[in-house]
Amino acid sequence: MTDPTLAMASDYAVWASTAVLALALLAFCAHLAVTGAAPATAAGAPVTAAAAPSRRWGVVGLQLTWLATFLVVGGTALRALAVTRAPLGNMYEFALMTASFALVIYSVWSLRKERLWLGAFVVLPVLLIVGAARLGWYTEASQLMPALKNVWLVIHVTIATLSVGLFTIGAALATAYLLRDRAEGRGEVRGWLAALPGAQALERMTYGIHVFAFPLWTFAVISGAIWAEQAWGRYWGWDPKETWSFVIWVVYAAYLHARATTGWTTRRSTWIAIAGFVCVVLNFTAVNLLMTGLHSYSGVST
Repeated sequence: MTDPTLAMASDYAVWASTAVLALALLAFCAHLAVTGAAPATAAGAPVTAAAAPSRRWGVVGLQLTWLATFLVVGGTALRALAVTRAPLGNMYEFALMTASFALVIYSVWSLRKERLWLGAFVVLPVLLIVGAARLGWYTEASQLMPALKNVWLVIHVTIATLSVGLFTIGAALATAYLLRDRAEGRGEVRGWLAALPGAQALERMTYGIHVFAFPLWTFAVISGAIWAEQAWGRYWGWDPKETWSFVIWVVYAAYLHARATTGWTTRRSTWIAIAGFVCVVLNFTAVNLLMTGLHSYSGVST
Protein backbone atom coordinates (compact mmCIF):
# COMPACT_ATOMS: atom_id res chain seq x y z
CA MET A 1 0.00 0.00 0.00
CA THR A 2 1.08 3.56 -0.72
CA ASP A 3 -0.03 6.50 1.41
CA PRO A 4 -0.76 9.40 -1.00
CA THR A 5 -0.86 11.98 1.81
CA LEU A 6 2.65 11.13 3.00
CA ALA A 7 3.87 10.94 -0.59
CA MET A 8 2.53 14.44 -1.26
CA ALA A 9 4.11 15.76 1.94
CA SER A 10 7.42 14.28 0.78
CA ASP A 11 7.09 16.05 -2.56
CA TYR A 12 6.40 19.39 -0.87
CA ALA A 13 9.40 18.97 1.43
CA VAL A 14 11.72 18.24 -1.49
CA TRP A 15 10.37 21.19 -3.48
CA ALA A 16 10.90 23.46 -0.46
CA SER A 17 14.45 22.16 -0.04
CA THR A 18 15.38 23.29 -3.55
CA ALA A 19 14.36 26.87 -2.72
CA VAL A 20 16.24 26.78 0.59
CA LEU A 21 19.33 25.31 -1.06
CA ALA A 22 19.27 28.08 -3.67
CA LEU A 23 19.13 30.70 -0.91
CA ALA A 24 21.94 28.95 0.98
CA LEU A 25 24.07 28.97 -2.18
CA LEU A 26 23.52 32.71 -2.62
CA ALA A 27 24.44 33.34 1.03
CA PHE A 28 27.63 31.26 0.78
CA CYS A 29 28.60 33.04 -2.46
CA ALA A 30 28.07 36.37 -0.70
CA HIS A 31 30.25 35.10 2.14
CA LEU A 32 33.10 34.29 -0.25
CA ALA A 33 32.72 37.58 -2.12
CA VAL A 34 32.65 39.76 1.00
CA THR A 35 35.47 37.80 2.65
CA GLY A 36 37.62 38.25 -0.43
CA ALA A 37 36.96 41.98 -0.44
CA ALA A 38 37.62 42.44 3.30
CA PRO A 39 41.11 43.27 4.64
CA ALA A 40 43.05 40.19 5.71
CA THR A 41 43.18 39.45 9.45
CA ALA A 42 45.61 37.34 11.38
CA ALA A 43 44.53 33.89 12.46
CA GLY A 44 42.84 34.03 15.85
CA ALA A 45 42.38 37.79 15.69
CA PRO A 46 39.02 39.23 16.73
CA VAL A 47 36.46 39.70 13.96
CA THR A 48 36.73 43.22 12.59
CA ALA A 49 33.85 45.41 11.47
CA ALA A 50 34.86 44.73 7.86
CA ALA A 51 34.92 40.95 8.37
CA ALA A 52 31.68 40.76 10.37
CA PRO A 53 29.32 41.01 7.35
CA SER A 54 31.19 38.16 5.68
CA ARG A 55 30.75 35.90 8.68
CA ARG A 56 27.08 36.82 8.94
CA TRP A 57 26.51 35.76 5.34
CA GLY A 58 28.33 32.51 5.97
CA VAL A 59 26.35 31.76 9.12
CA VAL A 60 23.10 32.49 7.27
CA GLY A 61 24.20 30.07 4.54
CA LEU A 62 25.03 27.42 7.13
CA GLN A 63 21.70 27.82 8.92
CA LEU A 64 19.85 27.58 5.61
CA THR A 65 21.86 24.45 4.81
CA TRP A 66 20.76 22.91 8.11
CA LEU A 67 17.15 23.72 7.20
CA ALA A 68 17.62 22.22 3.73
CA THR A 69 19.14 19.13 5.33
CA PHE A 70 16.06 18.76 7.52
CA LEU A 71 13.79 19.14 4.49
CA VAL A 72 15.67 16.71 2.24
CA VAL A 73 16.10 14.09 4.96
CA GLY A 74 12.51 14.63 6.07
CA GLY A 75 11.22 14.37 2.52
CA THR A 76 13.17 11.16 2.02
CA ALA A 77 11.84 9.73 5.29
CA LEU A 78 8.26 10.65 4.36
CA ARG A 79 8.75 8.92 1.02
CA ALA A 80 9.87 5.79 2.88
CA LEU A 81 6.84 5.95 5.19
CA ALA A 82 4.53 6.47 2.22
CA VAL A 83 5.66 3.26 0.53
CA THR A 84 6.60 1.32 3.73
CA ARG A 85 10.06 0.44 2.42
CA ALA A 86 13.54 1.88 2.14
CA PRO A 87 13.59 4.79 -0.35
CA LEU A 88 16.08 3.10 -2.66
CA GLY A 89 14.03 1.81 -5.56
CA ASN A 90 14.68 4.26 -8.43
CA MET A 91 16.80 7.19 -9.60
CA TYR A 92 14.67 9.75 -7.79
CA GLU A 93 15.03 8.03 -4.44
CA PHE A 94 18.73 7.31 -5.01
CA ALA A 95 19.29 11.01 -5.69
CA LEU A 96 17.44 12.02 -2.52
CA MET A 97 19.49 9.59 -0.44
CA THR A 98 22.74 10.85 -1.98
CA ALA A 99 21.77 14.48 -1.33
CA SER A 100 20.75 13.59 2.23
CA PHE A 101 24.09 11.96 2.98
CA ALA A 102 26.09 14.83 1.43
CA LEU A 103 24.16 17.45 3.41
CA VAL A 104 24.31 15.51 6.68
CA ILE A 105 28.07 14.95 6.31
CA TYR A 106 28.73 18.63 5.62
CA SER A 107 26.38 19.78 8.40
CA VAL A 108 27.94 17.47 11.00
CA TRP A 109 31.44 18.37 9.83
CA SER A 110 30.59 22.06 10.24
CA LEU A 111 29.38 21.51 13.81
CA ARG A 112 32.91 20.57 14.85
CA LYS A 113 34.51 23.50 13.07
CA GLU A 114 32.78 26.02 10.86
CA ARG A 115 33.70 25.51 7.24
CA LEU A 116 31.76 28.37 5.75
CA TRP A 117 34.16 28.60 2.81
CA LEU A 118 33.17 25.07 1.71
CA GLY A 119 29.43 25.71 1.74
CA ALA A 120 29.09 26.97 -1.83
CA PHE A 121 31.16 24.07 -3.19
CA VAL A 122 28.92 21.50 -1.47
CA VAL A 123 25.52 23.16 -1.84
CA LEU A 124 25.87 23.73 -5.60
CA PRO A 125 26.15 20.04 -6.60
CA VAL A 126 23.53 19.05 -4.02
CA LEU A 127 21.14 21.65 -5.44
CA LEU A 128 21.75 20.25 -8.91
CA ILE A 129 21.09 16.71 -7.65
CA VAL A 130 17.84 17.60 -5.89
CA GLY A 131 16.70 19.87 -8.72
CA ALA A 132 17.37 17.19 -11.34
CA ALA A 133 15.61 14.63 -9.16
CA ARG A 134 12.47 16.73 -8.98
CA LEU A 135 12.45 18.04 -12.55
CA GLY A 136 13.83 15.10 -14.50
CA TRP A 137 13.94 11.91 -12.48
CA TYR A 138 10.76 12.11 -10.44
CA THR A 139 8.88 8.84 -10.04
CA GLU A 140 5.51 8.43 -8.36
CA ALA A 141 5.66 6.70 -5.00
CA SER A 142 5.02 3.00 -5.57
CA GLN A 143 6.00 -0.46 -4.43
CA LEU A 144 9.14 -2.25 -5.58
CA MET A 145 9.21 -4.73 -8.42
CA PRO A 146 9.87 -8.30 -7.19
CA ALA A 147 13.52 -8.31 -8.34
CA LEU A 148 14.30 -5.50 -5.89
CA LYS A 149 12.67 -7.04 -2.82
CA ASN A 150 15.87 -8.24 -1.20
CA VAL A 151 17.76 -7.29 1.95
CA TRP A 152 20.83 -6.67 -0.20
CA LEU A 153 19.00 -3.77 -1.83
CA VAL A 154 19.13 -1.89 1.46
CA ILE A 155 22.75 -2.85 2.16
CA HIS A 156 24.13 -2.33 -1.34
CA VAL A 157 22.29 0.85 -2.33
CA THR A 158 22.61 2.52 1.09
CA ILE A 159 26.39 2.10 1.03
CA ALA A 160 26.50 3.21 -2.60
CA THR A 161 24.56 6.41 -1.87
CA LEU A 162 26.74 7.11 1.17
CA SER A 163 29.84 6.64 -1.00
CA VAL A 164 28.50 8.97 -3.69
CA GLY A 165 27.64 11.56 -1.03
CA LEU A 166 31.25 11.41 0.18
CA PHE A 167 32.59 11.52 -3.38
CA THR A 168 30.48 14.64 -3.94
CA ILE A 169 32.12 16.41 -1.00
CA GLY A 170 35.48 15.06 -2.15
CA ALA A 171 34.92 16.59 -5.59
CA ALA A 172 33.95 19.89 -3.95
CA LEU A 173 37.18 19.90 -1.95
CA ALA A 174 39.21 18.86 -4.99
CA THR A 175 37.76 21.73 -7.02
CA ALA A 176 38.53 24.21 -4.25
CA TYR A 177 42.07 22.86 -4.00
CA LEU A 178 42.76 23.08 -7.74
CA LEU A 179 41.50 26.67 -7.90
CA ARG A 180 43.48 27.76 -4.84
CA ASP A 181 46.63 25.90 -5.92
CA ARG A 182 46.54 27.53 -9.34
CA ALA A 183 46.16 30.97 -7.76
CA GLU A 184 49.05 30.32 -5.36
CA GLY A 185 51.24 29.10 -8.21
CA ARG A 186 50.64 32.35 -10.06
CA GLY A 187 50.97 34.47 -6.95
CA GLU A 188 47.46 35.79 -7.53
CA VAL A 189 45.54 34.77 -4.41
CA ARG A 190 42.97 37.50 -4.33
CA GLY A 191 39.24 38.01 -4.22
CA TRP A 192 37.10 35.10 -3.04
CA LEU A 193 39.99 32.65 -3.44
CA ALA A 194 41.62 34.38 -0.48
CA ALA A 195 38.72 33.14 1.66
CA LEU A 196 39.77 29.51 1.11
CA PRO A 197 42.33 27.68 3.26
CA GLY A 198 45.80 27.15 1.82
CA ALA A 199 46.23 24.69 -1.04
CA GLN A 200 48.10 22.15 1.09
CA ALA A 201 45.33 22.07 3.70
CA LEU A 202 42.68 21.66 1.01
CA GLU A 203 44.61 18.84 -0.62
CA ARG A 204 44.95 16.98 2.68
CA MET A 205 41.20 17.24 3.25
CA THR A 206 40.54 16.04 -0.31
CA TYR A 207 42.75 13.01 0.21
CA GLY A 208 41.33 12.26 3.64
CA ILE A 209 37.72 12.10 2.53
CA HIS A 210 38.59 9.85 -0.42
CA VAL A 211 40.51 7.51 1.87
CA PHE A 212 37.27 7.12 3.82
CA ALA A 213 34.96 6.89 0.78
CA PHE A 214 36.95 4.38 -1.29
CA PRO A 215 36.54 1.37 1.05
CA LEU A 216 32.81 2.09 1.23
CA TRP A 217 32.56 2.04 -2.55
CA THR A 218 34.56 -1.19 -2.56
CA PHE A 219 32.02 -2.72 -0.19
CA ALA A 220 29.19 -1.40 -2.36
CA VAL A 221 30.64 -3.20 -5.38
CA ILE A 222 31.16 -6.42 -3.41
CA SER A 223 27.67 -6.35 -1.89
CA GLY A 224 26.26 -5.71 -5.36
CA ALA A 225 28.01 -8.84 -6.61
CA ILE A 226 26.54 -10.87 -3.75
CA TRP A 227 23.07 -9.55 -4.58
CA ALA A 228 23.63 -10.34 -8.28
CA GLU A 229 24.46 -13.94 -7.44
CA GLN A 230 21.21 -14.29 -5.49
CA ALA A 231 19.10 -12.53 -8.14
CA TRP A 232 20.67 -13.72 -11.40
CA GLY A 233 22.83 -16.70 -10.45
CA ARG A 234 26.20 -15.05 -11.16
CA TYR A 235 28.41 -12.63 -9.25
CA TRP A 236 29.55 -10.59 -12.24
CA GLY A 237 28.43 -10.27 -15.83
CA TRP A 238 29.81 -6.96 -17.15
CA ASP A 239 26.38 -5.40 -17.28
CA PRO A 240 26.77 -1.64 -18.06
CA LYS A 241 26.14 -0.74 -14.40
CA GLU A 242 28.62 -3.33 -13.18
CA THR A 243 31.20 -2.21 -15.71
CA TRP A 244 30.95 1.46 -14.77
CA SER A 245 30.97 0.67 -11.06
CA PHE A 246 34.25 -1.14 -11.66
CA VAL A 247 35.57 1.77 -13.74
CA ILE A 248 34.82 4.11 -10.83
CA TRP A 249 36.65 1.77 -8.47
CA VAL A 250 39.69 1.64 -10.77
CA VAL A 251 39.86 5.43 -11.23
CA TYR A 252 39.65 6.17 -7.51
CA ALA A 253 42.17 3.42 -6.78
CA ALA A 254 44.46 5.08 -9.33
CA TYR A 255 44.00 8.41 -7.54
CA LEU A 256 44.92 6.98 -4.14
CA HIS A 257 47.88 5.13 -5.65
CA ALA A 258 49.11 8.22 -7.51
CA ARG A 259 48.71 10.33 -4.37
CA ALA A 260 51.03 7.94 -2.50
CA THR A 261 53.53 7.53 -5.35
CA THR A 262 56.74 9.52 -5.52
CA GLY A 263 56.94 11.62 -8.67
CA TRP A 264 53.26 12.42 -8.87
CA THR A 265 52.34 15.96 -7.90
CA THR A 266 49.29 16.41 -5.72
CA ARG A 267 47.74 18.54 -8.46
CA ARG A 268 48.06 15.81 -11.09
CA SER A 269 46.69 13.15 -8.76
CA THR A 270 43.76 15.37 -7.78
CA TRP A 271 42.73 15.58 -11.42
CA ILE A 272 42.32 11.79 -11.29
CA ALA A 273 39.90 12.25 -8.38
CA ILE A 274 37.94 14.72 -10.51
CA ALA A 275 37.88 12.13 -13.31
CA GLY A 276 36.52 9.62 -10.80
CA PHE A 277 33.64 11.91 -9.93
CA VAL A 278 32.89 12.46 -13.61
CA CYS A 279 32.60 8.67 -13.90
CA VAL A 280 30.23 8.66 -10.90
CA VAL A 281 28.02 11.24 -12.62
CA LEU A 282 28.05 9.30 -15.91
CA ASN A 283 27.25 6.08 -14.07
CA PHE A 284 24.22 7.64 -12.43
CA THR A 285 22.92 9.58 -15.44
CA ALA A 286 24.03 8.21 -18.83
CA VAL A 287 24.21 4.57 -17.76
CA ASN A 288 20.81 4.67 -16.08
CA LEU A 289 19.04 6.60 -18.82
CA LEU A 290 20.77 5.64 -22.06
CA MET A 291 21.99 2.07 -21.59
CA THR A 292 19.95 -1.08 -21.15
CA GLY A 293 20.84 -3.96 -18.88
CA LEU A 294 19.80 -5.94 -15.86
CA HIS A 295 20.07 -2.78 -13.71
CA SER A 296 17.32 -0.93 -15.60
CA TYR A 297 15.48 0.26 -12.50
CA SER A 298 15.67 4.04 -12.97
CA GLY A 299 11.90 4.43 -12.96
CA VAL A 300 12.25 7.29 -15.47
CA SER A 301 10.31 7.14 -18.74
CA THR A 302 12.74 7.71 -21.62
